[in-house]
Amino acid sequence: MSVTNFPLNAPNSYIRVQTNYYKKCPQPTIQGEYIEVWMPWSAEMLKQDMSRGAFKRNPKFDGFSFVPSHLNYQETVGSFYNLYQPREWKLEPGSRQNILEFLRHTFNEQYELGFDCMQPLYSKPTQKLPVLCLVSRERKTCKSTFLNLLKLIFEKNMTFSRNSDFRSQFNSDWMNMLIIAVDEVLLDRREDSEKIKNLSTARTSKSEAKNKDVKKIEFFGKFVLYSNNGENFIVIDPTETRYWIRKIPVPTSKNIRLLKDMEKEIPYLLHHLLKEPYQFLIR
Repeated sequence: MSVTNFPLNAPNSYIRVQTNYYKKCPQPTIQGEYIEVWMPWSAEMLKQDMSRGAFKRNPKFDGFSFVPSHLNYQETVGSFYNLYQPREWKLEPGSRQNILEFLRHTFNEQYELGFDCMQPLYSKPTQKLPVLCLVSRERKTCKSTFLNLLKLIFEKNMTFSRNSDFRSQFNSDWMNMLIIAVDEVLLDRREDSEKIKNLSTARTSKSEAKNKDVKKIEFFGKFVLYSNNGENFIVIDPTETRYWIRKIPVPTSKNIRLLKDMEKEIPYLLHHLLKEPYQFLIR
């Protein structure tokens, strides 16, 4: 195999992390697209895949890290390989009409606060934000559309979790994510609420995978909870300020292409957020 597999951001490139080898592979999705994933690769197979000289030139790292950034992303940080993977957007001015109307529907009278949360997600991903809760008893209010919009923007740095994930001791699949979205939330035990509440302001936490040692990590995740149970989806004290609850109404009109239309406007939205950042909620 020729050295055209390098640099690191090329498909089929290889790295060694500590004593293990990994191959970057394009994994197909059901949407007909591809995402890049690192697959474990044995040294024996690696020697068969490439020449002796290329094998010796494999980049070597002391470990993996998660250093979030969308404006100044570095694939390698010191001697560590950065697993945070921002989507590259070509930011430019343009119409944001569909996204703006959708955000007005979602945040209504708190429209400016909604922008105030969107801006640091992109420009300052380590900044702490309140736990956003999108609730309504009615169906088809576009709560899930907001989550899907965030997923389009942040892709592999956002995950959809289940209620049971927060009650499991194994949390490594979501602890290094920028956005942790929980669909159909029903966390009715106080310890569930305390866990999410404490993580929303924590700087560090512990990550645990099955059959692996517990690791202390820097935590930068933000929670977005979605529920059709508008009253008892999670235990919240009356004086608690770390949860931001938005009751979402049924839209007055429907656009079956809304998500597709908004995806085209994402570069315009991000350009606008960077040029005219909002500062209503975070001072």
